[in-house]
Amino acid sequence: MKYAIIIEKGKNNYSAYVPDLPGCIATGSSVQETEHRIKDAISFHIEGMKEDGIRIPIPTTKCKYIQSAKTKK
Repeated sequence: MKYAIIIEKGKNNYSAYVPDLPGCIATGSSVQETEHRIKDAISFHIEGMKEDGIRIPIPTTKCKYIQSAKTKK
């Protein structure tokens, strides 16, 4: 399954989370490092859910960029 991730720039690093997997987060010093770490975090998170007998959520988050009407030229 493919899960949507959100990567945000912090003051000193990047952080990522998975909207469809609450509590699944990762940080890194670059976007690439953060992407690598969130992939590992997703696997670890899902494995823990399986061990605990928790249903694995089907990805439902959709991502799309839109342009604000005020910034269109």
